[in-house]
Amino acid sequence: MPWKSVSLGLVVAASLLAGCSSNPESSSTEPSASAPVAEAGHTRCDAAAAQFAVGQPASAALLAQAKSKAGAQEARFIGPNDMVTLEYRSDRVNLNTDAGGKVTRVNCG
Repeated sequence: MPWKSVSLGLVVAASLLAGCSSNPESSSTEPSASAPVAEAGHTRCDAAAAQFAVGQPASAALLAQAKSKAGAQEARFIGPNDMVTLEYRSDRVNLNTDAGGKVTRVNCG
């Protein structure tokens, strides 16, 4: 009787440890430098490419340009008192504005 519970415990422990192991060959793939890919096939945002927008007044045309230059799927303005969700989206560019409507910061998320 005790051998059954000991062997059952060993089987459970072995299966838990096997689930935690990783295959180094599958995790060694590196993303392409030309178009980094995020989850679900979306391209990642490159905030550095949209830094030209800092200091400019917010407009729909500026938002479209920043989205295109950053390679983002989504773009939005965030005002000083705007409420935003805490989700991080690597395919979205954010243009933060001051109370006067000028872009003060560009970031992804």
